[in-house]
Amino acid sequence: MILNANQLKALRQRNDEELRKDKQSYGYPAQTIRDLLHTIEATKKEKKKWKRLAQERGTVIEIMKKALEEEA
Repeated sequence: MILNANQLKALRQRNDEELRKDKQSYGYPAQTIRDLLHTIEATKKEKKKWKRLAQERGTVIEIMKKALEEEA
């Protein structure tokens, strides 16, 4: 399931409240949820980084194609 930004924000807030309560409950421990949220955020950053890299490579390839066409 892919969560949107509002759902992630709500999940983070609920997790923070559970951490403050320090009460045992059913389901995943609050630390596990926090780790998952950190993982999601890190994945988003990596995705942006790779997208930027792909765009830069695309522009370099276009420049190389133009240079080769002018040469021929």
